[in-house]
Amino acid sequence: MQVGYKLATEAFSPMEIVEQTVAAEEAGFDFVELSDHYHPWLEEQGHSGFTWSMLGSMAAKTERIGLATGVTCPMIRYHPAIIAQAAATVQLLSDNRFTLGIGAGERLNEHVVGGGWPAVRIRHHMLREALEIINLLWQGGYQSYEGEYLTLEDARVFDLPDQLPVIAVASGGPGASKLAAQYGSGLFATEPKSELVEAYAEHGGSGPKYAEVPMAWAPDEDAAVQAALQTSRWALSGWPVMSELPNPVNFDAASATVTPADIQGQFACGPDLDRLVDKAQPYVDAGFDHLVFMNAGPDPDGFLEVCKGELIERVRSLTPSS
Repeated sequence: MQVGYKLATEAFSPMEIVEQTVAAEEAGFDFVELSDHYHPWLEEQGHSGFTWSMLGSMAAKTERIGLATGVTCPMIRYHPAIIAQAAATVQLLSDNRFTLGIGAGERLNEHVVGGGWPAVRIRHHMLREALEIINLLWQGGYQSYEGEYLTLEDARVFDLPDQLPVIAVASGGPGASKLAAQYGSGLFATEPKSELVEAYAEHGGSGPKYAEVPMAWAPDEDAAVQAALQTSRWALSGWPVMSELPNPVNFDAASATVTPADIQGQFACGPDLDRLVDKAQPYVDAGFDHLVFMNAGPDPDGFLEVCKGELIERVRSLTPSS
């Protein structure tokens, strides 16, 4: 079992994200994960630095901790050839500590280049083509590709690491888990659904299985709930909504009716470490082996101290209940 820390790039400046990475390494985390967004989810969050610039600085300022995107959409705002080059470069700069999390993206970030927002069926076809292009370029040499939605013309990634990054493909259903097994080398999810892991294994997937565990730590439970309500209420809108809304103002409207009780139903809130550990258990039961603490509490430094003191080791030692 490995334990990671989710860096809230939408809630902190790029400088703070790098500082939190260093602190997470000192606290004993195995890896950190950061989203790859153009916009924050809510205006209240107030940030959204360029992930690939931050990754370079994070690699330079740390020695041991793994780095992962959670997740990058490689086919609208970016071309997969650019992601293949960027991920290879981060893998070299970090001495083989990088995992490329890949997903079909959200309108929130991808519409900004004016290319439209395809239907979900088309996005999944595009994701498969993007994965084929990345894998093709990582074979070395000049490569071309002619897909239904994406093309590649006589391109080569010159600086390739001897050890390629893991590609963890985001899954919300068995179809995406199959894609992860066939074109990726890992699985990424946000819900403790054993069927995602089972479908991944059924189609030959044997790589690491990442999942985000929602928490909101604070010395006072009400403070934790209020902080999560202010900055993370968007998380309760559900993926069919989260993937389709174009701007933070729309997420603000969609989450306007979220209550403190709703937050407590989604996040493990407050100082009780037993509650935080219990929140992680269903993900272990579902078969995930790389758990990410996604803290929505108001005090990241205090949370890291708690993690260093006890929480990381307690979660790392979890085994399936069955």
